[in-house]
Amino acid sequence: MNATRKLLDFARAPHRLPASVRDAALYLLSDTLAVGAAGATAPGAKGVLDAAKAWGQGTDSRLLARHERLPAAGAAFVNAFQIHCLEWDAVHEPAVVHALSTVTAAVMAAIDRRGGCDPDTALAALAVGVDIASGLGIAASSPLRFFRPATAGCIGAALAVARIDAVENVEDVLGLAYSQCAGTMQAHVEGSIALPLQIAGAARAAIAAVDLVNAGLSGPHDALEGPYGYFKLIDEGDLSGYTDRLGGVWRIAEVSIKPFPSGRASHGVLATLDALRSEGRIDAASIARIEAFVPPLVHRLVGRALQPAMTPAYARLCLPLLSALMLIDGRIDPRRFTPQVFADPAIGALADKLVLTLDGNDDPNALAPQRIVVTLTDGSTIEQVIPNVLGHPNAPMSAAQTQAKRELALELGGHIPDPRIFDDPLSYFVRPEPA
Repeated sequence: MNATRKLLDFARAPHRLPASVRDAALYLLSDTLAVGAAGATAPGAKGVLDAAKAWGQGTDSRLLARHERLPAAGAAFVNAFQIHCLEWDAVHEPAVVHALSTVTAAVMAAIDRRGGCDPDTALAALAVGVDIASGLGIAASSPLRFFRPATAGCIGAALAVARIDAVENVEDVLGLAYSQCAGTMQAHVEGSIALPLQIAGAARAAIAAVDLVNAGLSGPHDALEGPYGYFKLIDEGDLSGYTDRLGGVWRIAEVSIKPFPSGRASHGVLATLDALRSEGRIDAASIARIEAFVPPLVHRLVGRALQPAMTPAYARLCLPLLSALMLIDGRIDPRRFTPQVFADPAIGALADKLVLTLDGNDDPNALAPQRIVVTLTDGSTIEQVIPNVLGHPNAPMSAAQTQAKRELALELGGHIPDPRIFDDPLSYFVRPEPA
């Protein structure tokens, strides 16, 4: 349990974030709250809210872009769903973990029911939770079997909430969070709305784990490295590969922002087409073929055929459809995920021009590098090598791209009860009511 002890010591230790890490945390917090506000009007969001209301009423915690409040566990569930439901939330690429989604929702709910929080304390909890959730993914050597953003995310979120609630007994928090871990990749394969519901369940379970420990209950202590622990049942890997570098590298500074509301594995192709289109080098009529040479994970996650009867959740993960929409619309707008669009012959014809080819990468968790070759109708070709996908810390979005994301989030979110979500996200995060 040496690696587990290092992780738990890191979870409860006092931390002062370096300036660059604090800046990264603020940037990611702003992005996460914005996409959560946008998710308030997404398919399924009303049903999620109705279900959460039926589980219990209370005024502990806020709901993003809504006037209602719920008990902390219910608020964490609703907000986590909204953050992930558009597939627009930030992701740690090597870990394949949307760590901000569960951690932000759970920590915000915990802060609210306490009546507020010191900003530095809140950001440290956020950074620690994201670090641990990402670290569990980094330590994994196996392909995704379970939905890692929910499983690793639950554990990171619970240990972050423990910091907000000043819980010293983090061994039991870890054990009870692990005892509630759930999330299947079958939801991803089918394009089911269960995918964001798994993120929601992870955030709720994080709150529950801390509440149970506060009520005097205990959990297993060898939850990560034991014979039936996380790295035996959920992922294979060596936890020490992460814990040996704890404190030397802050994983929140490695997280990528998503420019488009679609699966992260689609962004290499989409960003390339967007750039070429903006430069006037291609348009929908000029395309003869698009071949993307990609790692196996990209092919597995978004290399699915366009289907006339697919759900919006499936469409967000269908790279042929997304490529066609980028070429026609110049952006990815989730309001276009409709049966009419899916059945459009022009969309289908463009979608058929995309070919995904495995590039021989033997890393089952890699999303890059990628290589895109666009063949035009005049026979000429354009080749682009993508070492890092747009939104990665080494390939940051421009100010104009960031503004475009904010504007679309505002469009999708409709009426935002508290403008601090966009204008002053740290204040919104740590203060339940405006000053």
